[in-house]
Amino acid sequence: MKLKNKRILITGGAKRLGRIFSLLVAREGGEVIIHHNQSAAEASSLLDEIRELGQKAELVQSDFSDYKSTQHFIDLVFSSYKIDMVINNASIFMNLNWETTNPDDWRQHQSINLESPFLISQAFAKSIKKNQEGRIVNILDWRALRPGPDHLPYTISKAGLAALTRSLAISLAPRITVNGIALGAILPPEGNSDHDKIINGLPISRWATTPELEDTLLFLLTGPNYITGEIIHLDGGRHLI
Repeated sequence: MKLKNKRILITGGAKRLGRIFSLLVAREGGEVIIHHNQSAAEASSLLDEIRELGQKAELVQSDFSDYKSTQHFIDLVFSSYKIDMVINNASIFMNLNWETTNPDDWRQHQSINLESPFLISQAFAKSIKKNQEGRIVNILDWRALRPGPDHLPYTISKAGLAALTRSLAISLAPRITVNGIALGAILPPEGNSDHDKIINGLPISRWATTPELEDTLLFLLTGPNYITGEIIHLDGGRHLI
């Protein structure tokens, strides 16, 4: 149990990737603070599953597209719990280009994907005492390092998160490490049946497995604390082509 006696905040932790992360932390002995927005049923089911494993978990709801809601979430979490690690996973992903992106779409992506990780990381850093260490893992996308014309507001927000990862790695050293995982074909997107097209032409032309994702995250949560500012591409080489 590599995360025993650790309390880990996971944003967007109720479904899809967040659910994988939450269950991994629980299996490794950690206590999970699970943020969710509109996934109350999934969050409740996950909470039951984690408690059946004999581990502790708590749910906290917040809409990160709204600044006041985000700030209330931050005030509540960091006044109620001693957080040891943060996984900034909450994200919005819309297929918009420069023509179809309106100001509300743009602001929503930046608020959820970039602003909330900054505000949460800032509060986390302030909560860590001088004799303590902490870790932050930001969940990115291969697009963040190879921006293209598709998914414009999403890509730019994730590119900003990549820059934030490296900036905070310098600013918060040596007590807090800040790293990222840039994902490729991990889980088929909801509502998209053309799954093979996504992995066509990849150097490793298959979908990543859940254990591969879990191993990567666990490495950044429990591996050497001399590693900071790194962004690991778990994308089958997608960022190379």
